[in-house]
Amino acid sequence: MRPLTEGVHKYGAKIVTQLTAGTGRQNPAWLADGSDPIASSDGLPNVWNPSVKHRALTAEEIRTYYIEGFRKGAIVAKEAGFDGIEIHAVHEGYLLDQFATKTMNTRTDEYGGDVEGRLRFCKEIIDAIHETCGDDYPVLMRYSVRSKMKNWNDGALPGEDYVEFGRDYEESIEIAQYLEKIGYVALDVDNGTYDSWFWPHPPVYMPEYLNLEDAAFIKKYVNIPVFCAGKMVDPGICDKAIADGKIDGVGMARNLLADPQWPNKAEAGRKEDIKPCIGCHIGCLGRLFQGKRMGCAVNPECCAEIDYKYKPVKTPKKIIIAGGGIAGMEAAIDLRKKGHIVDIYEASNELGGAFIAASSMSFKVEDKKLISWFVKECEKSGVTFHMNTPVTPQLLEKLEFDEIIVATGATPRTLKGIPGIENVEIINAVDALRGYKEVGKKVAVIGGGLTGIEMTYDMVLAGKKVEVLEMKDSILGMDVVCAANGMMLKQILKYYQIPVHLSASIERFEKGKVIYSVNGEEKSVECDTIIASVGYISNTALYDEIKEIYGEKVHLIGDSKQVANLLNATWSAAELAMKL
Repeated sequence: MRPLTEGVHKYGAKIVTQLTAGTGRQNPAWLADGSDPIASSDGLPNVWNPSVKHRALTAEEIRTYYIEGFRKGAIVAKEAGFDGIEIHAVHEGYLLDQFATKTMNTRTDEYGGDVEGRLRFCKEIIDAIHETCGDDYPVLMRYSVRSKMKNWNDGALPGEDYVEFGRDYEESIEIAQYLEKIGYVALDVDNGTYDSWFWPHPPVYMPEYLNLEDAAFIKKYVNIPVFCAGKMVDPGICDKAIADGKIDGVGMARNLLADPQWPNKAEAGRKEDIKPCIGCHIGCLGRLFQGKRMGCAVNPECCAEIDYKYKPVKTPKKIIIAGGGIAGMEAAIDLRKKGHIVDIYEASNELGGAFIAASSMSFKVEDKKLISWFVKECEKSGVTFHMNTPVTPQLLEKLEFDEIIVATGATPRTLKGIPGIENVEIINAVDALRGYKEVGKKVAVIGGGLTGIEMTYDMVLAGKKVEVLEMKDSILGMDVVCAANGMMLKQILKYYQIPVHLSASIERFEKGKVIYSVNGEEKSVECDTIIASVGYISNTALYDEIKEIYGEKVHLIGDSKQVANLLNATWSAAELAMKL
């Protein structure tokens, strides 16, 4: 790691590394490889499969493996040039958090009982580090003020009235003060556990600055710096929180994946140029859980900076892009970095494509900002827009170009062949989200994928009564939706008591009703509006029409190539731009 630390020091910055005791009851590996499931106490349920119960680490194991491991790790970290260590963590329900929190620590030995017993593990860690690295070698603690738990695997939503099952304010004050007493020099603060995973990894549905007030609360009770993480979005608001004495600093991660120049743009007063993180977790946390390299849905270059070298070309090409959605604009920006001449032809009077509908929900503040960012970045880079101008073979005959990129997106799937369908109006998700069709007060949403559930939540917030019908036995398509996002949506469905009918086969439509069956039993949903959210089909009409004419000059990206998500749109565009 020395090249990393030397590179950071070259710019006058400091760098601290995290050392961890691991996950305990939060580790999914126990389920896959038959390992010995350990935790702070006997009987703690595994987060991913509560039927698996963990055993308590022995005192000998703690000292022999963990404390000695931290001692050796600290030596390596200091030799590598790190300016300090942050212990991961008395936060997010990790192993050290399981020891620190009364609910999760029922031990009767020296590692249980009062706060000194529950924090003995943390004290022995910092003592070992100071013994090997010196008392002046700083050790920070990643810390959650509250657990935000109603029970095991049951997280509390923002604003929900609940009784804290995990660490509450009273216990948090005691723990924070003891951590300061035993030598930890700062608290790097957020909230939550894996049982309430949407707090430490806040999705789009969580409010901005969600942990700020709790960070400000705990700062009142300690004399060491307190940093706050969790959707710290606007540099001005972050600066004010520090200036007002609420916190001493800001922690961020995903912001820097989306835009590594965030701090420089903030310092220069250019916050409007910051590319926003939209809290989708598709490229970062989601990919890590799929065993893939980390990345970012809005920034294809993230963790692949060496691969994406947009060197200016000797002979610029004239490139036409059909479609001004996210994929089209990403391609245009990247192509301009190489010096190509780029014209975007957009059939409508708006830029953003399908993402306009996707960003229309009330809680998708950053999504709306992202569209604006792409438009402004295209304008700054010299992309020429042709609005209300669909690309046709006839138009192409009049234009000069070297390459044409088709980014015409996808069209909503429609329901067909269901008895009674001719007697009802079925609105597709895009028309409903854009307000093209009026949506009544009692709504049946057919399709429990991500779009269907998100729009259901937004309609419920607007005071509508909504029921969801899903033909599969589960919702959201969890293979592509990050667990933090999915967990929060499921908590939302439970909190608002939104009916979701699984394994529902649509039998027929009647006036004011959707008739469906589950395992042969016929049921019905009364409604005044039916919305179909049953996926999309790639729009390849233009591509198919011009491919035979222009051959290798024609390229396909985004949803028009493969219906997927925002990551597919930006990554496919960036990959093509690298080749042209």
